[in-house]
Amino acid sequence: MSEIKIQLVKSLNGRLPKHVRIAEALGLKRIRQTVVKPDSAEVRGMLDKIGYLIEIKK
Repeated sequence: MSEIKIQLVKSLNGRLPKHVRIAEALGLKRIRQTVVKPDSAEVRGMLDKIGYLIEIKK
């Protein structure tokens, strides 16, 4: 299974509580923090919700 690198590029302060929970569920807590997640439909759905806060690296 392939993997996706996800980097948080904007602050979570003042964001919708649901979006903050999604970012934390992905393991993102600090700006410029990068995590590697499996490329699955569930992860892609989460990324669609908070696309304005993150950057996807390959």
